Amino acid sequence: MKTTYKHYFIAGLVLLSSTSCSHFDEINSNPDAAVNATAPMLATKLILNITDETINSQKSFMQPFMLGKTILYTEFAEPQQYNDLGRTSFDVVPVLTNVEKMQAYAATSAAKDSYTALGHFIRAWKFFNLTMRVGDIPYSNALKGETGGIAPAYDTQKQVFQGILNELDEANTLFAKGIKFDGDPIYGGDAAKWRKLVNTFELHILLNLYRKTADTDLKVTDRFKDIVANRPIFQSNADNFQLVYSDKAGQRYPFYKLGNPSIIYTMVSSTLTDKLKTLNDRRLYYYANPSPVQISKGKAVNDPTAYIGTDPSMVYADVSKIYATKDYSNVNSRYMELPAGEPVYLLSYSQLKFMLAEATVRGWITGTPAATYYTDGITAAMTFVMNNTPNDPAYHHNMPITADYISSYVASDKVKLTGNSEQMIEQIVTQRFISTFLQSPYDAFFENRRTGYPAFPINPASNVNVPGTKLPVRWLYPQSELDYNGTNVKQALTTQFNGSDTTNELMWILK
Repeated sequence: MKTTYKHYFIAGLVLLSSTSCSHFDEINSNPDAAVNATAPMLATKLILNITDETINSQKSFMQPFMLGKTILYTEFAEPQQYNDLGRTSFDVVPVLTNVEKMQAYAATSAAKDSYTALGHFIRAWKFFNLTMRVGDIPYSNALKGETGGIAPAYDTQKQVFQGILNELDEANTLFAKGIKFDGDPIYGGDAAKWRKLVNTFELHILLNLYRKTADTDLKVTDRFKDIVANRPIFQSNADNFQLVYSDKAGQRYPFYKLGNPSIIYTMVSSTLTDKLKTLNDRRLYYYANPSPVQISKGKAVNDPTAYIGTDPSMVYADVSKIYATKDYSNVNSRYMELPAGEPVYLLSYSQLKFMLAEATVRGWITGTPAATYYTDGITAAMTFVMNNTPNDPAYHHNMPITADYISSYVASDKVKLTGNSEQMIEQIVTQRFISTFLQSPYDAFFENRRTGYPAFPINPASNVNVPGTKLPVRWLYPQSELDYNGTNVKQALTTQFNGSDTTNELMWILK
């Protein structure tokens, strides 16, 4: 059903239902009674809207990883598998009308500062992810439909980044004064943990601005240094911004087998398996299952040659032929057989350590060697896998990850951080790529777009992007914008891309 533009930027009603189908926010109430909104209720909806818009279920859960070249899907030729981004949506914006409502309901609460800070974080998260998809977006004039702003002008991408960085700075200040608040399904209302998330997220944003270090308005490196030196950031995997699953209706792992017809159609990519094999990385045995054909030939389940990755750039007809032979590796059974699966994070301690390693290589921060941050990132990533997988041969194929193994892995010559600055950045980003298998949806795509690492295969015969020799770097603006805010979106296109709205245009952050 076509949705008019005003639905994106005004709120006629409090969006208690939001777009979430999650049962993480179960509310025990009288179904015949009127529901009165409260700050905790809106906080729950706002937080879960972030997770629900990113972490989908069944095939949809796998789609970001198709774009990130770690997963293939064989039932149909999936658009993202073949680099078809198409038009994005601004449907992620309406829930932000609840931020002001939440803050208003909390005006007399002792936890007012925490709710206000939460609102700033959620706005920053939403607008960051939206601008990263398309470029310029409505920001300062968004969400003003109730006062007549149904066709908001666009802010430049630089202005959007300035705004969200300032909102995160304010969130840090407020969470520092904040107290425990209700309605938080992630951190249990712990303001200190939210403050760590805010600052870790700001570091993530600043690293994405590495091409803009000369911009005196942004002060990218100064901000980065100040956060690392003076603010709390993630200290362990316990700080991860993640959803934890359980064997309960509505709370099971997104790719669990119950009612999931997609489990027979996934393949693990050779882009991932080849790297794991080269590094003698035991995550190979935790991420994938061996090919049943190779096992039938007598290979052991812990033989790396029994793990057959599939080229993610292969034309669909050839992928289908491989699927028919069954000579490929599907995802590890734990993703399908365990109702709780593993937590799915949107931002993690291991990612932070890789950020700090890269920032050190770039000369932004000093004091701790880049190799230390890098090793810490790998250790955290492997520990996450180890701690969230049963010690069962069915799931590690007799190649368990242990503390001793992790120590030997990071000390191996193939893994040690060496070379010139660019080579070290490639190693760091590649380890981040490995660590985010079925985690942090779209991270692999955006990191590849940002750095070029690891190299993604491009096959003109299968790539639907035009030209077929290039990977897309942005989504197109929503059709609803062209239909209902045409003047402003066309002005934004003219300013950015000389009027062209294609997937190959370089937005400001990429220049």
